[in-house]
Amino acid sequence: MNFDLDNMSLKELRDLHKAVGRQIDGFEARKREQAMMAAQKAAEEHGYSLKDLLGSGKAPKAAKATVAPKYVNPDDSSETWTGRGRQPRWVKGHLDAGGSVDDLLIK
Repeated sequence: MNFDLDNMSLKELRDLHKAVGRQIDGFEARKREQAMMAAQKAAEEHGYSLKDLLGSGKAPKAAKATVAPKYVNPDDSSETWTGRGRQPRWVKGHLDAGGSVDDLLIK
């Protein structure tokens, strides 16, 4: 199949470009499907389904560990702080008043 690209119009070149792109995408999809079929057949020969071997395909998410509070607001015991991240306003207020962080430790 020979194309005289030098004598093609811009529209013809763009149409050819789109057609080639579609063919490439279709080729890759066909190859992927063939690979999936071969993998499924190999799994079945060993007594498994492909889904059994691959699972859901997603890695399990690590559970976030919760950190116990380390400090408590002496004026309102419902306000606590783990000591991580930004200091709450009540901690800053206590420090500005001349207090120590050790004063706020949960006993």
